[in-house]
Amino acid sequence: MTPRVVVAAPTSGAGKTSVTTGLVAALTARGLAVSPHKVGPDYIDPGYAGLAAGRPGRNLDPWLVGEERIAPLFLHGSRGADVAVVEGVMGLFDGASHPHVAPGFGSTAHVAGLLRAPVILVVDASAQAQSIAALVHGFATFDPTVRLGGVVLNRVGSPRHEAILREALDASGVPVLGAVPRTDAVGTPSRHLGLVPAAERSAEAVDTVRRLGEVVAAGIDLDAVLALARSAPALEATPWDPAREVDVVPGRPRIAVAGGPAFTFGYAENAELLAAAGAEVVTVDPLRDERLPEGTAGLVVGGGFPEVYAADLSANASLRADVAAHAARGLPVAAECAGLLYLGRELDGHLMCGVLDVATAMSPRLTLGYRAAVAPADSVLAAAGTRVRGHEFHRTSATPGAGPAPAWQWSGPAGATSEGFATGSVHASYLHLHWAGSPQLAARFVSACATADRSEQHAHR
Repeated sequence: MTPRVVVAAPTSGAGKTSVTTGLVAALTARGLAVSPHKVGPDYIDPGYAGLAAGRPGRNLDPWLVGEERIAPLFLHGSRGADVAVVEGVMGLFDGASHPHVAPGFGSTAHVAGLLRAPVILVVDASAQAQSIAALVHGFATFDPTVRLGGVVLNRVGSPRHEAILREALDASGVPVLGAVPRTDAVGTPSRHLGLVPAAERSAEAVDTVRRLGEVVAAGIDLDAVLALARSAPALEATPWDPAREVDVVPGRPRIAVAGGPAFTFGYAENAELLAAAGAEVVTVDPLRDERLPEGTAGLVVGGGFPEVYAADLSANASLRADVAAHAARGLPVAAECAGLLYLGRELDGHLMCGVLDVATAMSPRLTLGYRAAVAPADSVLAAAGTRVRGHEFHRTSATPGAGPAPAWQWSGPAGATSEGFATGSVHASYLHLHWAGSPQLAARFVSACATADRSEQHAHR
């Protein structure tokens, strides 16, 4: 059973990501195998912890995959690790805002309970003194099912400030595991959707992660963190196994998955399900590769920041033409969010693949939220009537926003919404999906790719 802790905070912006990444880096530097995880749908934060650990940062989101899969997915992702560090989302008790679930659903506290894991509370102490005791007391007693195992004081101004904070917390019953000084030396740059992904920053990101590890190792009692992690009781669950979720499709079709700096958003389990369903999964970088890999039978283009790289993506006319030709021949394509932008006619005036007659552009409006969607018609990804849970997160708009055959439909405060495009062999949408919650999507897509591959081979005989 993997020892584990959940890193939480009273609010967003308290420094969870920096402390989590630093903990993972510091424990890894000790020679431990660390499994990084993230509560919620966010792709960017677990990228930093994953870089620190040298293994994928995996998401744990009850909305996307169901409560029943949280412990199994955790056990799958943490297999072989000495310790797991789980970064929370927003404030400790802040959950999904959706009429289909109760308040607190999907919160850090909710997931900590499903994992039976103790919680470390990261408190931004920069503008506090004795009041920190009232804050920690409130979080420690608000929900008796949540075990608050320790506090990390973040953005501490001086040794004197730290002493005042520790003295204030002496009577709280919650141990102080360490203090991190206020510093800009290890900041991570942000832009319109949050932090810049670690995969885009390469050497700079590696250096940031290393320095975060040094700061945390100097300020936090790692032995106390490990002791807390080892106090977590056993989980009564079976590790998730993609091979049990899908049947193997004959033919071993080759499916290219977009990667590189422009397409950094993806859940590791999606590719694992494709492979379990019989696909050979390969990577293509739309910024650098001039053609799809030889023998490609299907293409998956996930999320990322193509708007940042629009000019460079457009300049790779050879790959854009190959993707368009691929789709025109009827070989399946599944795209979400950034993938939709790449398949469109243009992005901020830059030519894209032209697979879809859609113009996309940056927008001042942030579209963000969980969605409960249904497939209105058959496509290469979903059978008509398939129900999924996903999320949207973008500052771009598409014109039109949906085709005659939309990819998904859902209801919201503004009424019914039709979104995306299910045209021939192409399924493109803004909706992000975690396929562990709907493994039939992977199996259906691999089957479509295998069928198209057989037809392609027959046509060339």
